[in-house]
Amino acid sequence: MAKEKRSELFKRIKKHRMFYLFLLPAAVMVFLFSYMPLWGITIAFKDFKMARGIMGSEWVGLEHFQKLFTDPIFYRVLKNTLIIGISTLLVSFPVTILFTLLVNEILHTGFKKIVQTITYLPHFLSWVVVGTFAFQILSPSSGVVNTILTRLGILDGPVYFMAQPNLFVVIYLIVYLWKETGYSIVVYLAVISGIDTEQYEAAQIDGANRFQKILYITLPAMLPTICVMLILNIGTIISVGFDPIFNLYCDATYRTADVISTFVYRKGMVEAQFDYSTAVGLFQNIVSLTLVLLSNWLARKANPEYRVI
Repeated sequence: MAKEKRSELFKRIKKHRMFYLFLLPAAVMVFLFSYMPLWGITIAFKDFKMARGIMGSEWVGLEHFQKLFTDPIFYRVLKNTLIIGISTLLVSFPVTILFTLLVNEILHTGFKKIVQTITYLPHFLSWVVVGTFAFQILSPSSGVVNTILTRLGILDGPVYFMAQPNLFVVIYLIVYLWKETGYSIVVYLAVISGIDTEQYEAAQIDGANRFQKILYITLPAMLPTICVMLILNIGTIISVGFDPIFNLYCDATYRTADVISTFVYRKGMVEAQFDYSTAVGLFQNIVSLTLVLLSNWLARKANPEYRVI
């Protein structure tokens, strides 16, 4: 039985050898840059010394993880990560779907393309540029927001919004939505473009209005993709991106803005605690993988047709 399967595999590879040749460079790249560095995970279990290297450093077992779970700063960082990650998921995910439906309902093709282009553009801006832009807009001395709110009498004087810990999550969500929402709808628009137009025509003949077409045709067609995207987004709850946080926070907002990714950067690159930062990063990756597998399992239980992993 095993020989037959092996023989069938070789025949399939021989038949489609050109496709496998096209796949080979990507497979080699993934192996070199994604699998080979996994050896570095062992640093989390060693007293790593740069001069000795990974192999020469002494094993310390779970010492770094014990330090991790007894560090009060880590629990503050973990709390901030969960708050920002869950808030981003709860806000950005439905906003993306709603924005997709709104863009899709634009009847004028030219105007629709203009809207798509304008909303796509922020995604291609560096977070360094976006962060600088946010600091300038919210500046207490020359910021547009402070100027408008002061002249309207809403504020008695200028406020340094970017230095307010309680406002950081709100500012982060607004900036994140502005930058990423337009690009996030690409997948959903591709799904909608594949819906058979005869379904809409039949619904219109039956007297369905535009809202009913969305409710009974567009959304059900998007549902499998929504399920897949939700599973992938759940995995990022504890993996809040380094770039947006690093370019938006400051010393005054550490209390609510410092997340695991910035904590790892600070411990590893600034304080040179490579072994400890590796342990923190490994913990983050394990939790992310667990969340993805759990959400996928729940999705399959809810509907066996949505098999993602």
